[in-house]
Amino acid sequence: MKKRYLILIIVFVFLCVIEVIRNTSAVHLDDVHPDIQCDEELLSNSDIFYVIPKFHNVSIADNLEWCSKILAYNKTLAMHGVYHTYREFNLDRIDTYIQEGEEAFEQCFGFSPSRFKAPQVSLSYSNALVLEEKGYTLDTLFRELFHKVYHCNDQGFYPNWVSDLI
Repeated sequence: MKKRYLILIIVFVFLCVIEVIRNTSAVHLDDVHPDIQCDEELLSNSDIFYVIPKFHNVSIADNLEWCSKILAYNKTLAMHGVYHTYREFNLDRIDTYIQEGEEAFEQCFGFSPSRFKAPQVSLSYSNALVLEEKGYTLDTLFRELFHKVYHCNDQGFYPNWVSDLI
């Protein structure tokens, strides 16, 4: 009986520690693109924007006014896939595919991305190696456990209202 209580206490303490970390860590905002409506409050309150370079084949570089607006928030910017298709980075991607996204990102913001998060946080081992060789910091599902993650279009595994609860 004492062993069960000890296990429950350990689990409770672990969950409390995770909650404290989540509430004090950087807030992530996924699916940032000019064609995706994003709430001003989410943009203002987030620390890292995960930008989709070519959503529905529309490059962020085609809207330089939007690029300037996003830069004005003075947030950390990261690349979120290239086209943000379902499980886009479960398929092996070659360097030229990734360069498409990098070029759009650089044309828009004036610098190359250094962080990367795959859509649906689904990244094959071979793609992870390619991205790491290119010098990217990879944001993975494990890292998402320790950050609140919101979505401009309020979709994803956890809708925004669920993130607010935890």
